[in-house]
Amino acid sequence: MLLIHARRFSYRVVEKSFEEAEEAGAGGGEFNNALVIFTTVENGDDLNVVKKAVNEVVDAVNVVKPTEVVVYPYAHLSSNLAPPLKALEVLELLSKELSSILSIGVHRAPFGWYKAFQLECYGHPLSELSKTISPEVGEVRRPEVRKEYLVLTPSGEVFSPGEFNYSKDYELRVLVEKEVYGRELEGGENRVNDYCKKYGFEWESFSDYGHMRYGPHAAAIMEAVEEYSWIVARGLGIPILRVKGTNTFDLSLKPVYEHAKLFGDRLYSLDVDGRKYLLRYAACHQQFSMIKDWVISYRNLPLGVFEVADSYRLEQRGELNLCFRTRKFYMPDLHILTKDLEQAVEESFKVQAKIHEEAAKVGRRYVALYNVTEDFFKEHFDYLVKFVEREKRPVLICLIPGGIYYWVLNVEYHVIDNVGRPREIATFQIDVGNGERFGITYVDEGGRKRHPVIIHTALIGSIERYIYMVLDAAAKAEKSGETPHIPTWMSPIQVRVIPVSREVLDYAIDVARELAERGLRVDVDDRDESLGRKIRDAGREWIPYIAVVGRREAETRTINVRERRTNDQRAMKVSELYELVSREIEGYLQVPQTLPMLVSQRPSFNYFT
Repeated sequence: MLLIHARRFSYRVVEKSFEEAEEAGAGGGEFNNALVIFTTVENGDDLNVVKKAVNEVVDAVNVVKPTEVVVYPYAHLSSNLAPPLKALEVLELLSKELSSILSIGVHRAPFGWYKAFQLECYGHPLSELSKTISPEVGEVRRPEVRKEYLVLTPSGEVFSPGEFNYSKDYELRVLVEKEVYGRELEGGENRVNDYCKKYGFEWESFSDYGHMRYGPHAAAIMEAVEEYSWIVARGLGIPILRVKGTNTFDLSLKPVYEHAKLFGDRLYSLDVDGRKYLLRYAACHQQFSMIKDWVISYRNLPLGVFEVADSYRLEQRGELNLCFRTRKFYMPDLHILTKDLEQAVEESFKVQAKIHEEAAKVGRRYVALYNVTEDFFKEHFDYLVKFVEREKRPVLICLIPGGIYYWVLNVEYHVIDNVGRPREIATFQIDVGNGERFGITYVDEGGRKRHPVIIHTALIGSIERYIYMVLDAAAKAEKSGETPHIPTWMSPIQVRVIPVSREVLDYAIDVARELAERGLRVDVDDRDESLGRKIRDAGREWIPYIAVVGRREAETRTINVRERRTNDQRAMKVSELYELVSREIEGYLQVPQTLPMLVSQRPSFNYFT
């Protein structure tokens, strides 16, 4: 703030500085003996900052004795500007607080306009003051939300978390301990971290902490899961459109800002040409911006829109975890437009079933947290019971007041990982607010425009979190004495051919080429290493199938195959191995190989040690 005690001050509006500037009212003003507060709202400014600013202004008023106060938005005092709509909120609050305390008039110049002004300063020692007011370190900038927790059973019984009997549901107890009481098990060594590094999922040291890099093995896994997420979405049996878009959105636009401010201090933002943009935290902004321009009929609904969106959330350093909590991640985000709440619930049943089906495929079972608005709980309790019936186990309910978020139901699906901690993977939400906020409409049977109810869902979670769940299943298998593995469809290399000696290398390459031509990811360990070393290295990479070829196999045109998961070993033809693997990966899209076919042509990766 720059505070000037002015003998005379006047201004007039000239033109808008951004499209959604507030109304300019009379378009100007003239003031005498006024304390003019030139002020800039910066990133992070909140209610606490406003209260401190009010105290400073009141102190100045008591000293210089003006007859009126003018709050004048002035962006040139800082380069760290808050988003325009956030700045307007703060300025409105500042003016309101000053008006409630001061006995003199408080005027606020309109925000979002270029203005011409004239100023005559008194010139006494206290006529010019400057103040910088910042949030205190550690201040929470997101509003506190009142929460009440309950446990709801499939039969419709409601319990407080303290009175429910968890003897038959250890996983629910772990979730309740974390969400309700803020307690987590002590944990231990999380083997998933080691597995991530094994495949080349690593932190990128050239970026801010929390961004991952993906080596060639990790890249293959990522691409396989990305394409599979599209297959899963189409498996819902409704029309779905796949789109792509940008990751930066203008925070001066009202729908973008209103949607974004719920994320508070988790937002990534950047300044471009004097405007502030956010980096998206899901596909919502891009999909909604696109959908609002479409002409949609009730006959088109339900209608899905899908994108694997690069997403950004400014997670806290201490919470970051490879493949689970990162600052950049890939979200296979699906939005389903429905006519009304009833249709949204019916489609959500399909979403719920698909979420559980996908977890079961990798040997996992979800425990659920249902975030529910109080009005939805009271008015649609029967819907909630139907959802919980389909869960086939009790769920934790978190009740919050209505009108805070855009959704009325937000379901989080957690697995309890190998160190006994809840990890949210998949989710779905029923959104009743963003249709109107973003101007999305459809034409109903009577020719009237309606706002759709929108289902948000990540059926398998983010790409990285799905991979975390798969690797965590391997960690649990290892703890129980089984051989840890990942599904063959995800494996960077599905078959490794190992020649016993160089004299059968050509045959080994022929085998690999035949399998590769039929769509498998396959390589040949042609290094001058012992057979034992090659087999051990294949084991370190968790390659599902190892095909060893020697002179006898070359003569009989066969291969000696060892399966990692079972450790079974048997001789077979190349075509038989292909049939074995193809049955295992049926229903999954094969993505291209990310590594040279010959192992000797690769560098030594630091993660396979």
